[in-house]
Amino acid sequence: MLAHRCEGETAEEPVERLGAAAAAWWERHAGGVQRNGTLVLTLARDRAELDRFARRSRGHRVVDAEGIASLEPDLAGRAGSGLFFAEEAHLSPRVALETLRLRLADRGVRLHREAPAARPEWTVDARGLAARDCLPDLRGVRGEMLVLRCADLALSRPVRLLHPRIPLYIVPRGNGVFMLGATMVESDRRGKVTVRSVLELLSAAYALHPAFGEAEILETGADARPAFPDNLPRLRRRGRTLFANGLYRHGFLLAPALAGMLADHLERGIRPEFMDQDIDGEVTA
Repeated sequence: MLAHRCEGETAEEPVERLGAAAAAWWERHAGGVQRNGTLVLTLARDRAELDRFARRSRGHRVVDAEGIASLEPDLAGRAGSGLFFAEEAHLSPRVALETLRLRLADRGVRLHREAPAARPEWTVDARGLAARDCLPDLRGVRGEMLVLRCADLALSRPVRLLHPRIPLYIVPRGNGVFMLGATMVESDRRGKVTVRSVLELLSAAYALHPAFGEAEILETGADARPAFPDNLPRLRRRGRTLFANGLYRHGFLLAPALAGMLADHLERGIRPEFMDQDIDGEVTA
C-alpha cells in the first residue's frame, strides 16, 4: 500500500510528506501501480475509531453507505460511513521488485548473491534487521499476513477496517486474491505465523464480509520489520560504508526517498534529511 495519508494517522510528518512521491516513482520505474485510493471503514459499534482516524489524518472525504456502495459494490450494506483517501495507491510488491530487477539488468546492472572480490569504492548496507551487528539500536517489529483467494468478492482498492484491538487491511491482488495484514508486535521473532494472529485476521475479515468465510488460504507469512526507536529511517556512515535502514512499516513508501537521499549524498555531497551520527559517534558531514 502506498498510503501516505493513512500512515500519517500515526506516523511522523516526514512519512506523509516524503511518501507522497512514492506512487509516481514506482510507476515510473516498475509500473503496475493502481491509483484507486484507500477506503477506511468501521463496523457500527466502532464508529468512534473512524472519528479518531479522521481527526488524525488528512486528504480524505467522508462517504456514507451510498458512497461506499458506489466505490465498492460488494461492500454495500456492510458499513454506514467511511473515509475515502483518493490520493493513495497500491501495487503488488513481488511483481514490482521483479520488474525493477529486470529493468536494472537491461541497463547493465549485475546482481550477485556473494560479495564481489574487488573492494568497491562505497558499500551501501541495507540488510534490514540483520544489520544489528552494526546498528545496535535497531529493533524488530513483527508482522504477519495471509493471502486468500475469495472468488465471490471483488474489491478495487485497499480497505482498512478499524478496530480498537484488531485493525485489518485488505489489499486486492486481482483474480480474487487478497492480502490480509498485518499485525504489529514488538518482537524480532521471525518464522511461522501464530494461531492468534491468524484467528484475529480471519475474524476481522469475516466481520467485514462473510464471503471471506469460504475463502482459500493460499499463503501465510511472518517477518520482522527493522525499526529505530522513533520509527523513522536512518542513513549512517562509517568509513566508506553507508547504512540505510529502519524503514519500519514504510518500506515501499519511503524507499524511493531514502535511496534518492543516499544517491545525492554519494554523488553530490548533499547531507540527507535522515543522516544520523556515524557509528563512531562523530557527526557525518
